[in-house]
Amino acid sequence: MHFHFNFSAGEILWTLTFAALLVLLVVLMGRDRIQRFKWFTASMVLMALRMLSAKLLFGRMAPVVSSEIFLVMADLAALVALMVVVEMARRAFAGASRAAWITATLILLAVGGVLVAKWGPWPSIKTLFAGSELSALRLMQLFAQKADLLADTLTIQLGLVVVLFGRRFNGGWRTHVQQVMIGLSTASIAQLAVRLIWQEIALHTTIHSQAEYQHVMDLQEKFYNANSAIYLAVLLWWIVCLWIDEPGSKAAGVAEELSIEGEPESPVAESTKPAVTQS
Repeated sequence: MHFHFNFSAGEILWTLTFAALLVLLVVLMGRDRIQRFKWFTASMVLMALRMLSAKLLFGRMAPVVSSEIFLVMADLAALVALMVVVEMARRAFAGASRAAWITATLILLAVGGVLVAKWGPWPSIKTLFAGSELSALRLMQLFAQKADLLADTLTIQLGLVVVLFGRRFNGGWRTHVQQVMIGLSTASIAQLAVRLIWQEIALHTTIHSQAEYQHVMDLQEKFYNANSAIYLAVLLWWIVCLWIDEPGSKAAGVAEELSIEGEPESPVAESTKPAVTQS
């Protein structure tokens, strides 16, 4: 018996990713993590909303209206991503001195700023500020792309700093801050790698026929599916890590005490109990 599934790899990955996002949000709420990671939770909610909106609205609305909706959400997602970086840095290095904070912030922003300035072409000022609706959409798109690129760059750098120096403060191994940063950095590395590879392909590929064009499009879909698969793995990582309490936390200590109290006594301990005599 042969089974035929009319689902593409992209559709399967979309379904699994959306389901994993919902499970992660349940974990964040059920395990009381939202209070500690507010912006991270907001980014997950926005990600789920963007996925659902793209699935339901793409191709069913006027192109200009759909572009406005998706670009507004993209700009908002980029801003939230930057706030996630700030939130994680504050959680991981709460005990750092002001001088260390200023120095590290300037270094990370300098590296990120150089990468944003050098990566990709910049449109002319006249094109961006032409005063038309199309120029406004281009400006929104440029902001989303550059802010998202800056967020990815800062996330990778912060993830490296947390792994190297987090144990001296509040971002040691097996803490939720470091586990979240490992996932964020992995997703950002995959995102930048796909961007870089696709940019090189677009710059050095000359299309001469419809078959070559279709081959390039299929290649793009494979890269995007690989990126989606990595993000799905990151979501599963977050679900497991955020479900488990941090070592030394109050909840973990209570759970350990309950497990010790609930253990049955061994036969040796039972035999050493003094006998109770009835008068």
